[in-house]
Amino acid sequence: MKVGILTLPLHTNYGGNLQAYALITILTEMGHDAWLIRWEKERIPLWKAPLTIAKRLILKFIFGKAGADISRGIFDRRERSVIEAHARRFISRRIVPQTIGFRSTRALARRVGRYRFDAIVVGSDQVWRPAPNVEDYFLGFLDETDTTTRRVAYAASFGTDQWTFSAGQHRTCALLLKRFDAVSIREDSGVALCQQHFGVQAEHVIDPTMLLPRSHYVDLACNEYSMPRRSGGKWLFVYVLDVNPDKEIAVDHIASSLGLSRFAVKAATEQGSTSLDKLAVPPVEDWLRGFDEADFVVTDSFHGCVFSIIFNKPFIAYGNRSRGLSRFESLLKMFGLEDRLIDSSAALSSDILRQPIDWPDVNALLARRQEDAKTFLMESLAS
Repeated sequence: MKVGILTLPLHTNYGGNLQAYALITILTEMGHDAWLIRWEKERIPLWKAPLTIAKRLILKFIFGKAGADISRGIFDRRERSVIEAHARRFISRRIVPQTIGFRSTRALARRVGRYRFDAIVVGSDQVWRPAPNVEDYFLGFLDETDTTTRRVAYAASFGTDQWTFSAGQHRTCALLLKRFDAVSIREDSGVALCQQHFGVQAEHVIDPTMLLPRSHYVDLACNEYSMPRRSGGKWLFVYVLDVNPDKEIAVDHIASSLGLSRFAVKAATEQGSTSLDKLAVPPVEDWLRGFDEADFVVTDSFHGCVFSIIFNKPFIAYGNRSRGLSRFESLLKMFGLEDRLIDSSAALSSDILRQPIDWPDVNALLARRQEDAKTFLMESLAS
């Protein structure tokens, strides 16, 4: 089949880029002609800048929305081209082929048909976390008379275990989802939400990144873009998205308790540099190398947990409630690793840090989950 993959816009998010890469890779290996439907963030016209800034100021300082970036897309285009250079290279070279870029529902509705997709797969990542265009991720842009394009959701995520759809979104998306040929969800709580609110049975499957073996990612990391290998010592890989004092206490405690030297993979600007030539987010290959070389990982990221499991690295997951705790709980429960999740530095103990993980058992569970997921994709896309 010719299959389109619709996911969130790709940018500098390692997990987001790698889940799209993994899904297009596995579908291609299964014999499909898989394409990324390139959804892009809408550019903000200069005449809208004052209103946009006012809205983001309100979101950031009145409602406390941490993700409300005041200057994004308005004044920092030159900086963004530097920041995103490595990510754009990975996306353009590794996640291929791609459609033209779409920036609106109208554009999708008018032009995606030219690709003559036999099926469109929605996912993965938090595609069903309510947003103004969430209906697009239920394929609302397809003509309702279209009965030939198969509609499949693979590892779609609501991002939370709470129901946050508006009444209008609920009505529209419930109708749209009933037109799907197959639905699978990344979190067990999402399976329940589908049943309770949409009246749709969904399967629970693993994130697309877990469909590829560790060896695949090791090979991907070993190219001209990855950093030189670290030598000597024992290493603690720190991948923390939302730094705060308590997380710093946890990281320091882990490093000192286990006698590890800490390192991170992040842009120099996050370390206090303002030099334009040091703003670039490091390549995804460096990030993968970080897991490969680590002796231990501490992370507050869902995909940080995923790749710790893929690389068989002992880890601690610091629960990130603002980004959705149910994602961590579902993933760790799937592999019997619930004890790796903490919500404060006070929850750390020597027992947790030194408790070995039964990797043969985890890997056996992962192998079974991989087979289940591949069977779901194979049957969902059967012509």
